[in-house]
Amino acid sequence: MTSLIRNADIDRRRLLAGGAAATGVLALPMAACAADAPSETVEVQIAEGRLRGVRTGGVDAYKGVPYGASVSGANRFKPARPAAPWSGVFDATKLGTPSLQDPTTVYGKNEPAPGEDCLVLNVWTPAGGGKGRPVMFYSHGGGYTTGSGGSTAQDGSMLAREHDVVVVATNHRLGVLGYLYLGELGGADYAGSGNQGLSDIVLALKWVARNIAAFGGDPGNVTIFGESGGGAKTSCLYAMPSVAPLFARAIIQSGPVVRVSTPEVAARTTRMFLAQLGITPTDWRKVLEVPAPQILAAQKALNAQVKGDSGGWKGIQSLNPGAYGPIVDGGLLPHHPFDPTAPASAADKPLMIGWLDNEAAFFAWTGKDVEAFRLDEAELKTRLSGRFGDKTQALIDAYRSDRPGATPSEVYLAAASYYAMGAGSVLAAERKAVQGQAPVYVYNIAYRSNRRMDGTDIELGSMHASDIPLVFNTVASPDTLAGSRADRFAAARNVSTMWANFARTGRPAAPGQPAWPAYDLKARSTMVLDVACTVVSDRFGAERRAWAKVDPAG
Repeated sequence: MTSLIRNADIDRRRLLAGGAAATGVLALPMAACAADAPSETVEVQIAEGRLRGVRTGGVDAYKGVPYGASVSGANRFKPARPAAPWSGVFDATKLGTPSLQDPTTVYGKNEPAPGEDCLVLNVWTPAGGGKGRPVMFYSHGGGYTTGSGGSTAQDGSMLAREHDVVVVATNHRLGVLGYLYLGELGGADYAGSGNQGLSDIVLALKWVARNIAAFGGDPGNVTIFGESGGGAKTSCLYAMPSVAPLFARAIIQSGPVVRVSTPEVAARTTRMFLAQLGITPTDWRKVLEVPAPQILAAQKALNAQVKGDSGGWKGIQSLNPGAYGPIVDGGLLPHHPFDPTAPASAADKPLMIGWLDNEAAFFAWTGKDVEAFRLDEAELKTRLSGRFGDKTQALIDAYRSDRPGATPSEVYLAAASYYAMGAGSVLAAERKAVQGQAPVYVYNIAYRSNRRMDGTDIELGSMHASDIPLVFNTVASPDTLAGSRADRFAAARNVSTMWANFARTGRPAAPGQPAWPAYDLKARSTMVLDVACTVVSDRFGAERRAWAKVDPAG
């Protein structure tokens, strides 16, 4: 049978383990957030040297700024070191190199070809001086294998301009280069391997602590946030005790990670990867000399093999071997992010977490699964029963009671969306709320994009990744995933303002919208974000309870 979950790798257990879809989050190029405006060069002094950036429309942008030294050659698979100081003025007017991947999965304007030495970041800050601004530190989506901090949909100019914040976005190692574990074969020299992609982001946070005041930012008021794979990375950062002093709060967008993998599983993945290259474990050092294109080809081959072996249920990060993503390493990430509890090291740090109403439509679109939008009752049951067996009818009945009049496709996409993103978000929120030390705020984005599935009249609605242009308010172009409806500007204003105010004060709010209560296990207050926002108690409660019976282990 054809299955949206199967084709798009929407697997809740995988998403709880790794938090990201195998499909690249930014599946299409996206237009820049604002029209071209006159520009002039500007300069700033940081600890490592002087930077030259560009001032446009009241925002200073510094791009491709090195925060880490080379991670190629002998430095492959090792934690990165800080970038060395330079003399003269570093040209930070253009985007830097994205991590190794296909060039079709990065979406920056005039972005260089992907490569190994990718430890660069971008900064957007309001022009004209100032200090003490909130800092919004973004990790891009694309799972653990694709994307960059240079995508036009994630341009930080509008956030900086409209909300007087400083925005930072990084490139960091992905895929095998970011997550291959060599601790078993390489010993002490490779302590920390398996999480080098995360350690890159930590290195960038240390750069922020050292340098962000030069851009008007407050190093004591840093909010880490990210979408999909970026939400997964944020989940892990939120749980790292050594990183806790580097940020004040966090936002996890459609990327909840409850559990990650283990060194034992990662060691098996390493052997599988070496086998793809024809390298025996005893000769593992040869992997340091393999050209980057061969590294990428072997990574893709192993990923395809794993998908084939699992019928599409295993994604890029799971609790099983053959995938790439973070591990519990006993050091940087000493325990699972939200299992068995929310992280104690972040107990005093407010959290926002949520997902979109129709996440799964994105994966049907990118998986060319038109049938998912045209199901009848028999096809709905067939699709779900392959995964949930005799519990399928109870699950369908719960959705019918909660959504009277819903079509079979609407039930299916709603179930797939909750299974993929909602369940992990709710579980993380529950465990955070139980701590009782800092609030957790839960949201659903209901704004419906009018983007259509290619060659059809099917509108994709509030799909995965359509929150990116809303958060960054990059909706001026009608070509973003937020669509072309005139009311997209109001929705983006609400969402971006909520995010910026949370970064500023720890409480999300927007003018003219209702107060957003913290989440607790009694009221389960959820902010529904749209052109007009509403607070709903225990939204999708019947569905939540049904899923608890279907999969009580959560």
